[in-house]
Amino acid sequence: MASAKTTTNHDEIRTYVEERDGKPARVKGTEKNGDGSGVIRIDFPAGAGEDKLEAISWDEFFEEFDKNNLAMLYQEETKDGNESRFVKFVNRD
Repeated sequence: MASAKTTTNHDEIRTYVEERDGKPARVKGTEKNGDGSGVIRIDFPAGAGEDKLEAISWDEFFEEFDKNNLAMLYQEETKDGNESRFVKFVNRD
């Protein structure tokens, strides 16, 4: 795998995702107590599990992101130099 980077910067995350036609999403059925919270993901076109995701706003996404003390681990390019869509949410250190 090409080198991965980690960020908590909202603008950096949004730019990375939108440049790859992704959108913020929540995994359906993970909401707690009807408050709208739940497991967040990035929904990329033709991504796995797209039928299990529901679109949310960037405001909702970043509210959950910060509330759960997350950081985004991501890769700009694959090992062979192609654009990567690798994203994983991890706990901030």
